Amino acid sequence: MYNISNFLSLLRAPLAFLFIIDQPYLRFVVVLLAMATDFLDGYLARRWKMTSQVGAILDPVTDKLFVIIAASVMIQEGKLEIWQALTMLSRDFAVLLFGFYLFTIGAWQSFKIQSIWTGKITTTLQFFVLLSLIFNLHIPIYAFIIFIALGMIAFIELYAIKLRAEGV
Repeated sequence: MYNISNFLSLLRAPLAFLFIIDQPYLRFVVVLLAMATDFLDGYLARRWKMTSQVGAILDPVTDKLFVIIAASVMIQEGKLEIWQALTMLSRDFAVLLFGFYLFTIGAWQSFKIQSIWTGKITTTLQFFVLLSLIFNLHIPIYAFIIFIALGMIAFIELYAIKLRAEGV
């Protein structure tokens, strides 16, 4: 489905590749643009009732592409440890685990994909960590603990959505 919301989501892919350029102020602008497109695509989709299954998949995929590329660059530059990057992706691991659960019980086809509040918080926190790393600011360990907690909460949130859909 082609609409402005999905177009804004797609813009994060080229922005991710611009992050590779080793210029702190360019990276700063790139992250701000990624944050803006992430906010606007969701806002416009809800406001103009343009939500779609394509958008529900496209938005988090482009978010993850952006974060994975940016985190990889930061790891390569020694600004981020691998374990820190993995914690930043905890919610995504939880979503994959939940998807595997749905697949194994045969409920994959009937589950309606939608955004979850832990996803919005995680993505915002990921962007702020990246902004901090651009300017060599220290990230306290509790930020990475929060990522792990959000991953666990995401699994619970998805399971609750499944139960509500079943009328339980």
